[in-house]
Amino acid sequence: MKRKFDDLQLGSIELFCLAAELSSFTAAAIATSVTPAAVSRSVSRLESRLGVRLFVRTTRQIRLTDEGRIYFEQSRNALAQLVDAERQVSGQHGSPAGLLRISLPTPYAHYRVLPVLPEFHRRFPDVSVETHISNRNVEFADDVYDLSVRGKAPEDSTLIARKLEDAELVVVATPGYLKRAGKPATLDALHTHECIQFDIPSSGRRLAWTFSHEGKHIDVATTGSYGCSEDVLGGATLARAGAGLFQTYRFVVESDLREGSLVEVLPEYGGATRPFILLYPHARHLSLRVRAFVDFLVEKFAH
Repeated sequence: MKRKFDDLQLGSIELFCLAAELSSFTAAAIATSVTPAAVSRSVSRLESRLGVRLFVRTTRQIRLTDEGRIYFEQSRNALAQLVDAERQVSGQHGSPAGLLRISLPTPYAHYRVLPVLPEFHRRFPDVSVETHISNRNVEFADDVYDLSVRGKAPEDSTLIARKLEDAELVVVATPGYLKRAGKPATLDALHTHECIQFDIPSSGRRLAWTFSHEGKHIDVATTGSYGCSEDVLGGATLARAGAGLFQTYRFVVESDLREGSLVEVLPEYGGATRPFILLYPHARHLSLRVRAFVDFLVEKFAH
């Protein structure tokens, strides 16, 4: 087999990945005990070899180009596999390490994943976790994420999709609002109420409310004076303030329901769910830190 990389080129790739992770040549230089000029020369060598610019440089910062993001993602995965291979053959395969990036929707981040991250860190202290919290989908080819949690599985065959749970939906309001406006007894009665709206980030469409009755799935288009976009938790905050009715996940409001600050509405139409699905790129050899985090989330939430 003919060599494709010499030691200098492999070192340049490592320095490039570190500079991309830290968004700084200087920080990468400090972390590796070399000079910023040495990091810059390494990146320049890679750019000459590839025939593309990997970074856009200004006097204050650096940022990856589109080609740089693709090269960084692939190079980072390749280096991680090399590290894992060394651990496995040297008997260190039980110690995942490194930086793990995961993209999470706001409700699942705040009420599911973030609360259990300290436990994950206690199990795997050498893994650092960086969370990106947004209701917008991320593209693994363009973004530097290892995993993502979203509400549906994409058609992309390069991704592995594992369902974490079917989260139950519930409609809630404050006792004060229900005293003023009355408690709806049927789905048709929702049209006479203030129903807090949420716009789907990917399409801008209003999210229909979903119900289940006698084994049938029912979607209802509601209306109201209050709307939220991007952060679905804004609707829960409005409901807690007495603005109206809101449909959300039971796990978001379970403490409010237990304390009585919110009341469940239309429970006879309850039981509808929406899924949360863990996504990650299909790879023959998953890095140890990704595999550990996947197993951890499945252990915690997949029932």
